[in-house]
This record gives sequence, structure tokens and C-alpha cells, in this order.
Amino acid sequence: MRALIVRGGWDGHEPVACTELFRGFLEDNGFTLRVAETLDAYLDPDPYDLIIQCWTGARFTERQESALVERVRAGAGFAGWHGGVVATGYEAPTYQFMVGGRFLCHPGGFVDHTIKINTKHPLGYGLSTFDVHTEQYFMHVDPTLDVLATTAFTGDHGAPETAGAVMPVAWTRRFGSGRVFVCTLGHSPADLQVPQTRTLTERGILWACGIVPDHDRDH
Repeated sequence: MRALIVRGGWDGHEPVACTELFRGFLEDNGFTLRVAETLDAYLDPDPYDLIIQCWTGARFTERQESALVERVRAGAGFAGWHGGVVATGYEAPTYQFMVGGRFLCHPGGFVDHTIKINTKHPLGYGLSTFDVHTEQYFMHVDPTLDVLATTAFTGDHGAPETAGAVMPVAWTRRFGSGRVFVCTLGHSPADLQVPQTRTLTERGILWACGIVPDHDRDH
């Protein structure tokens, strides 16, 4: 299997360090990797089973957007986290439609909040609610997402409008013949190394490329 990692954009999300965390995991699962630090990688005609994107603030050309979206629609897996997938491509409507959500704000910056796992989701097995101290992403999301994890907003931190909102944190999504996995956690390598976040992300990556975890979803 072949995986393409596309990384770059805003340095504050440490795209190199964050994607390097998963290099060994991908290689151990049989992937041959290509790492690209240009969005023109999407114009490469070579086939990939999996695309991992970590590029906050991307401004796709029409050709880049079309090439990426059509790759996924044709069957490639697409996975990523945090701003690298949902705070990017704002002028790219078909990309936004494919991903299923876009970042709006994170009231209070780094705050304590709780992540609730949907244990009925096939990727949620064995996981339970956990607490984090990081950005709590408020999103606009597609109502058809298959939600894996959520967080509840309190209306604190100067954003009373958010009170009571239950927001997707991680989700899976079918797109044509492809699969999409998104997790809004992952501001930094430290966030991605929280055990539950790491597990969610690894499972999502494998799901995106069609490797179904070996488990009984009823347990």
C-alpha cells in the first residue's frame, strides 16, 4: 500500500513534527510513504491508497482541489486532524464538502474540556470519556457525519452563544468510493500523544484506507 503525506502551512501546528509521529505506525502497517511539502503533490498521477494532510491555511488552486477531491471520490482514503484539515481550504467548496466540517473558533484558547466517545461507533470500542486541556474547536459540520466523539460547550470563555452545543470532535465519512476520517484534536505533538487521541487517530487512519480493525463491535 502507498500513503501520501502532504504537510505544510502554518508552522504553529507543527506539521512536520505531528506527521512524523505516525511514520513508524504507517510503515509497521505495510505502507510505503511519500512525504510532500507542496500542494502540487495532489497533481501527481501516481495512485495512493491513503492521503494524510496536515496543512493549516491552505489556499488550493482549482486544479489542486479538483485532483484531491476526485482521488478520494475514486477510492483513496483521506485522513487528518485539527487545523490541518478543517482550518484550511476555506475558498474550496468541494474540499469542504468532502471533509464535512470547517473550523470557526476555539473560545478561550487552551481550556479544559471533556471528550465523549460514541461507543456504538465501530472505532470507539474499548475507549471511554476522557479529559483534555487544549483548544475546543467550534465547527460548522455536515449533519450526515458518522460521529465518533463529541464535546459539549458551556458558553464560557466569552462565547455564551455556544452554551449547550454538542460538537463533533472526530468523525468518519463516506465520499464516493473513498473514506474520510477527521479528528479536531491535534494542535501539537503533545496533544496527539494523549493515549486516547492517538488511538482514535490511528484507528481512523486505518479505517480511511479500508483496513478494518479486528474486533467485535459489540464488545
